[in-house]
Amino acid sequence: DRSRRWEPGPVGLRKGAEEAALTSIISVACELRFNQRENAMSKRHSAKYKIDRRMGENLWGRGKSPVNKREYGPGQHGQRRKGKVSDFGAQLKAKQKLKGYYGNISEKQFKRTYTEAMRLKGDSSENLIGLLERRLDAVVYRAKFVPTPFAARQFVNHGHILVNGRRVNVASYRVKIGDVVEVKEASKQLAIVLEATQSSERDTPDYLEVDHHKMTAKFARIPALTDVPYPVHMEPNLVVEFYSR
Repeated sequence: DRSRRWEPGPVGLRKGAEEAALTSIISVACELRFNQRENAMSKRHSAKYKIDRRMGENLWGRGKSPVNKREYGPGQHGQRRKGKVSDFGAQLKAKQKLKGYYGNISEKQFKRTYTEAMRLKGDSSENLIGLLERRLDAVVYRAKFVPTPFAARQFVNHGHILVNGRRVNVASYRVKIGDVVEVKEASKQLAIVLEATQSSERDTPDYLEVDHHKMTAKFARIPALTDVPYPVHMEPNLVVEFYSR
């Protein structure tokens, strides 16, 4: 009887169950992705050097950077002609570049550093650089104990670093003037440490008193922007303008 109302049979039920299961999986995946973004304090999930191509600059001055061979941006439309950058675009780029340089600090952590820099007396942009350079992972990187900021964070997190003789495994730990940062005895002969200290890729700045024989670095003073050996031009003043909008 064609007038009878159609009722779903086994196939219809199976199809409905599959759609419900798919919807459930998508919901769980979205929730997990959201939680990962919230909980991944400073971890970079994407390719480390992709930011070089996005910025069009060799951010860490390394020979292996892909921007040395491909100066255009990543992706299908990376070679498109770029239009004029707005003031907001320039400020955003300056913020992303500085944040990415220090191993892609999380937005929450970076903005907290900016807020503290604003509270200090003096030039806010100089204060911001001073606070970033006082991070323990930044000091480990500057002292050439490891080759990259990402390696510095991992090195600290794994407990290879002592500050004034005590183990510190928090990468964002803020070093004070006079503090001595040292590679612990059992880690001084690690291949990554020996290779980094012997590398001629970069020099140690003069605000650190580094002894590669003892594997120690004393934080002598808080640096100004001009003291920090950035391979690219950093504009912390635009970062301050970005957050001050």
